[in-house]
Amino acid sequence: MNPAPTPDPTPTPHPYHQPDAPRDLVGIGIGPANLSLAALAHPLGDLDTVFYDQRPAFGWHSGLLIEGATIQVPFLADLVSLADPTSPWTFLNYLRSRERLFPFYFAERFHIQRAEYDAYCRWVGESLPDLHFGHQVDAVRWNPERDVFEVDFTQLDADGEAEALGRTYTRNVVLGIGTEPYVPEPLKPLAQAPGVPVVHAADYLDHRATLLAAEHVTVVGIGQSGAEIFLDLLRNRPAGQERLHWLGRTEAFAPMEYSKLGLEHFTPDHTRYFHALPESARDRLVTDQWQLHKGIDTATVAAIHDELYRRTLHGGWPDAVLTPGVHVRTAGRVATTKVELHLEHSTQDSRSRLTTDAVVLATGYRERPLDRVLAGLDPYLRRDSGERPRIDEEYRLVLDPSVTGTAYVQNAETHTHGVGAPDLGLAAWRSAIILNSLTGREAYALPRRTAFTTFGLTQRQQVPPARQAPALTPLVDRR
Repeated sequence: MNPAPTPDPTPTPHPYHQPDAPRDLVGIGIGPANLSLAALAHPLGDLDTVFYDQRPAFGWHSGLLIEGATIQVPFLADLVSLADPTSPWTFLNYLRSRERLFPFYFAERFHIQRAEYDAYCRWVGESLPDLHFGHQVDAVRWNPERDVFEVDFTQLDADGEAEALGRTYTRNVVLGIGTEPYVPEPLKPLAQAPGVPVVHAADYLDHRATLLAAEHVTVVGIGQSGAEIFLDLLRNRPAGQERLHWLGRTEAFAPMEYSKLGLEHFTPDHTRYFHALPESARDRLVTDQWQLHKGIDTATVAAIHDELYRRTLHGGWPDAVLTPGVHVRTAGRVATTKVELHLEHSTQDSRSRLTTDAVVLATGYRERPLDRVLAGLDPYLRRDSGERPRIDEEYRLVLDPSVTGTAYVQNAETHTHGVGAPDLGLAAWRSAIILNSLTGREAYALPRRTAFTTFGLTQRQQVPPARQAPALTPLVDRR
């Protein structure tokens, strides 16, 4: 059998596209969400699409590709499988193209390493023809005279400097600009100051050598990223001289909810249930469901405890302090090389100071605000009571009826679609929903029911009919 073919990565003009003619879809941002959409749109040959990203190439949380760290969803949550397992862009086909399918089979890994997921996404990105990196989208406007969106962009050179200006016309747009690192207000001045050893977890690997050499390191944030960074630092510092402090606001080093029924909160069934709730109920539920996505993987918790316990083998305790329930009130520099954190324990109602040589902010990510890129559409946007964009069930921004085009969003809809919005496992399903909506047909057949859990009393369950056993043809004795 010949190796799995990889499509020609050379960008080619769409056969139906003419200069200045409106495209069917322009994608803004090329993270996993829009990469999934591009991969599933590719075989729909009647769609004229293009995707822009200001970065020079695809990269997925490159600062957190710590050796051994795994993604928290199974490998089937790749870019396409849960919508089209026959797609050439599946993770399994990626392994086959690299002649790694049998090693993966024997490795028996359901959760792959982050670095491997990043490599898989790069493979897809390098193979699709309609992706244009080094293109910064500056504005999106509605042109009522032509009934199209105008997308203005700046083409960047290898150094990220402006090289040329351009404009694309399109009937539809999809925003997949993703998230950005969140830095708490008390620590922003230090994180933004040059030469100060306060870095966000997103840049951890870029500063890892400096952090390992620091005399004392503090990790702020006790979610998954904080746990992985603390474990990596712990494993690479001398026994008895760890000099580590790990703290965060959460009241415990809480494990992530990973029971099989708990995971059904990341199904289309729960997404539909959540979207139908009143706005106030949705806001409350997102806060209450933090442990579904902000806890720590139990294997990582176990590995940390194992490493700490191993270091007690010859007596004594490791020089590491792990304190939950603590937040940073203020922070500042001490002398020229140290950082002083002013801490408060909310339950104990006590305060203290911590002097450290370096700080890693594992404080998570926030959805990038859409306001800048959508400023030209602001007069047409419909917003909720919190001034957030309203988004319908098919991931469409609710716009004034005079706008005949459609603007879709990806990974910017937690307030309307719930905690599954950033989950990789729902990316392919959401992409299929968008493509079905865009084409006005069932480009991808989607399941009617996806969870055993019934969310809510009034939700109508879409139960598939029972399968009928095929009728057997009697055997005829032809002797």
